[in-house]
Amino acid sequence: MSKKFTLLLIVLMIPIAQGFTQSFMKVSYGDDLFAVGGGARGLGMGGAQVALVNDVTAGFWNPAGLFGITNKQIAYMHSERFGGVVAYDYGAFAMPLRNSEDVIGITFFRQGVDGIKNTLNAWDRDRDQPVSNPEDHITEFSTADMALMLSYATSLTPSISWGTSLKLLYSRLGPFANGFGYSLDLGAMYRHEKFSAGVNIHNITTLMKLWSVNEEELEPLRDYFDDETLNEAFPQGQNEYTPPSMRFGIASWRDFGEFKVTGTLDLLTHFENRRTYNINLGPLSFQPHLGSEISYKNLLFIRVGLTDMYTDRDSKFYASPTLGGGFRVNKIFIDYGFSSFAGMSADLGYTHRISAKISL
Repeated sequence: MSKKFTLLLIVLMIPIAQGFTQSFMKVSYGDDLFAVGGGARGLGMGGAQVALVNDVTAGFWNPAGLFGITNKQIAYMHSERFGGVVAYDYGAFAMPLRNSEDVIGITFFRQGVDGIKNTLNAWDRDRDQPVSNPEDHITEFSTADMALMLSYATSLTPSISWGTSLKLLYSRLGPFANGFGYSLDLGAMYRHEKFSAGVNIHNITTLMKLWSVNEEELEPLRDYFDDETLNEAFPQGQNEYTPPSMRFGIASWRDFGEFKVTGTLDLLTHFENRRTYNINLGPLSFQPHLGSEISYKNLLFIRVGLTDMYTDRDSKFYASPTLGGGFRVNKIFIDYGFSSFAGMSADLGYTHRISAKISL
């Protein structure tokens, strides 16, 4: 399997080397689709999961965490953000391979806005007023980002596992433009009796995304701009790349009778000099995520966390607290997570997530 993985990595790197000889633009938030994460447990714990995750949601948080799953698992989550404007759906499936401890998984993400009005054909520029019966010329479209992750996990030693997730992305801006992208995540995890450590390198091959624009659909825009501003206003099919990022974490837990207390810390590292982050070392930017969980007999769960820690231009510190809970009935887990936006984004409201996980 390791030889196959090495071959896959080489194949993925070839287009990257070729791509940089073409026109690619660096973007800082090209993988923002994954900022929400997978599963309400992660939200309730401030997004600190890379060293703790050990179920089907590991395909996203840290593919190495899939190792150790002994039966098939299915998870699903739906949430809405920004007052219900943005819909987010997540689903995952994982299973151990037959006659092996290795685990494979598949994960799906969709984030989109539906019902957007397209009024390009409802205005008569010559008369500077709406066309007759404008309702007949107004259509609706959706914009969405989708991703499919194919994951594999195995072990190096009884205490160390590693895993990888191949990510395939598709973005659609109604009838106007669409983009295709791909990248690879690589993770590892060390497990001990009372603590664990994990690391996940996101987009280790660099996230490449190629866009195409349907100029025919955008033709009405030409009526609203003069020749000097048309080139700036008219979208171009610009290819993009997003640099790698890395998430490192540690977790520890203790039993107190029938209760179990868990604490975990993640450190998300970007190589983009994000100045609002509290810790910066040259081009490196670090953002901590904190989480804690109290469980009772592995049946009831209470969670708290901190995320989105940053400093604004006035050196004011902000952080978004998170809360969550869950319960288990036989082989079904139901989890709830809650977070609020902080600082300049406080007016954006709250995020609620409910997810379900089933062991088959």
